[in-house]
Amino acid sequence: MIENTNLIGCYISITQASPEAEQQTKDIVAEQGRLFKTYIFGENGLSKTLKTLKHIDYGMDLILVLFQFYVNPIPMVEQSLKDIENYRKKERSIGIPIIINDENFFSKSEEERNVFLKHTILQKMEILAEVIKKKKINTKIELLKSDLQKLLS
Repeated sequence: MIENTNLIGCYISITQASPEAEQQTKDIVAEQGRLFKTYIFGENGLSKTLKTLKHIDYGMDLILVLFQFYVNPIPMVEQSLKDIENYRKKERSIGIPIIINDENFFSKSEEERNVFLKHTILQKMEILAEVIKKKKINTKIELLKSDLQKLLS
């Protein structure tokens, strides 16, 4: 069995249009989902860039940071999301939700979208750093933040 050594993973949840919605709305929602996937899992996607960070380089208490991208979440889901999830000691992992919608992503230019993603990820790393210090998780968070900053610039 080959263990995954990547520290950072990505997950995308795409909300589908209501079955009662007009076809044009369904088409827009589907296209937004496809478009966003290219930013994360495409040829030059963020996921490939982040895979260069290996958990062994930052300590053994945190082996997965999962960026959870929620594309156009329904209000109930959006309201239930936290800035950052609780640390899962048994899994040595933590989830970091990021909301993607018209306002912060789809209405922007390509350059603005890339800036938004980078800025949001670095902002979430600041919150992660607070959790790591508070919970006394043995992780070289300052090194991780620095390496991530270099990767994303």
